Amino acid sequence: MPQPARLSAALLLACACTSSLGDGTDATPTTGPSSTATTAEPTTSTPTTTGDEPVSSTSSTSGTTTTDDPTSGTGTTTGGPVAPTVILPRAAIEPGELAVLANDQDPQSMAVAAHYMAARGLPADNLVVLSFTPPGDALAADTFASLKGQVDAALGPDIQALAIAWTKPYRVECQSLVSALALGHDPAKYCSQPCTETAPSGYYDSPSLRPFTDHGLRPAMHLAGTSFENVQALIDRGVAADGTAPGGTGWFVRTTDSARSVRWPSFVTTVEQWSPQPLALQYVDNAMGTGSDVLEGQTDVLFYFTGLADVPGIAGNTYLPGAVADHLTSYGGQICDSGQMSICRWLEAGATGSYGTATEPCNYPAKFPETQVFLPHYWRGETLIEAYWKSVNWPGEGVFVGEPLARPFAGATVEFDPDTLSLQIHTRQFAPGILYTIESAPAEQGPWTAVGDFTPTLDMVHEIEIADATEPFYRIVGPG
Repeated sequence: MPQPARLSAALLLACACTSSLGDGTDATPTTGPSSTATTAEPTTSTPTTTGDEPVSSTSSTSGTTTTDDPTSGTGTTTGGPVAPTVILPRAAIEPGELAVLANDQDPQSMAVAAHYMAARGLPADNLVVLSFTPPGDALAADTFASLKGQVDAALGPDIQALAIAWTKPYRVECQSLVSALALGHDPAKYCSQPCTETAPSGYYDSPSLRPFTDHGLRPAMHLAGTSFENVQALIDRGVAADGTAPGGTGWFVRTTDSARSVRWPSFVTTVEQWSPQPLALQYVDNAMGTGSDVLEGQTDVLFYFTGLADVPGIAGNTYLPGAVADHLTSYGGQICDSGQMSICRWLEAGATGSYGTATEPCNYPAKFPETQVFLPHYWRGETLIEAYWKSVNWPGEGVFVGEPLARPFAGATVEFDPDTLSLQIHTRQFAPGILYTIESAPAEQGPWTAVGDFTPTLDMVHEIEIADATEPFYRIVGPG
């Protein structure tokens, strides 16, 4: 892999402070009789006037009740206080905001689209069926322009992201198809000429949860595989991942291949950010060749980021649903066949998402996922497509593959104690450095009154306690 004359890597540092609610104390779980509501997918809830996510708890004077239905109202009671409804801020794009592109001249594409639409419960209007003879790896510029015109005409402003239900083509001339759909086809901006910097997307590390609305782009991801069965298994893993809060291990491997290990400073920063909790991350430095360049026989892989042209032994590991793995090399994004290891091999081994480049990028770290950006967004409950796209500053040559809506860290738990009237909210979704306000109301439409605020400074499982929770509705609001 050629190296540019100058390399740079942006390293983000986490601050260390505490999350509090008004009185300056950290929230602590209560004991005694309580009710619990758990939502693994809060974005399927009934819309509110703020567009946020209601999560309800069910009160009980004996035992605990758990529900996966965030639209279950304000709960039931056996004569005691009624558990309030909690409305959380938007945490990710919603399934109904994703469109699926299919090609009716590609039988696998149509089968994949049908399975994905059903698996994710997507509206029929979200399917855009195109018709073109697959040309192989790359589309010509004029053919792409015609297809993109059809796509743009079919999509409303509510569609925020795209799933591409075919494996090939994955390029538009020298630019990746996913970036051409998201950013427009512009080789002068988004392709090396060769071995040059390329233009940023503007979506890098963005707090936005509506990329098209806020940035004018729709991130795209291939549902890729060498067979329908392979892609079907990928889709099913992504769906199964939602809300599971997997407790596996993330691996960050610096190999003896120095040209492909240029992300190692980002690896170090990432592990330091999350040490010692809440994620179990391991940095392996084999730059001197005293150990192994690869992982073998691992049973709980959540992340595997490395740099090699070919990564042996990956099929011998077990990957948790929602796992993400990629290897920095020149041609990993040539799907699914490449002179180097294709990123499809990660999907076949059991990963839910991967990334590589379709044309020679040179080893600029900004053209590959930066892990210290990816992990926080994924941890806060954003979808795979959002977190992965946000981690690549210069994505013009990049190919994203996987199940776009996978959200292993989605959801929140609300506990209400009818004896003490204590309401506790447990979630990962709050971003460090952001001021959040807690408000109460007698009805979902308001009027809303501020009752406290907090500013998290770490990515963690946040525990917010509201004492004397006598109002039927509470919500947490952030900026915007």
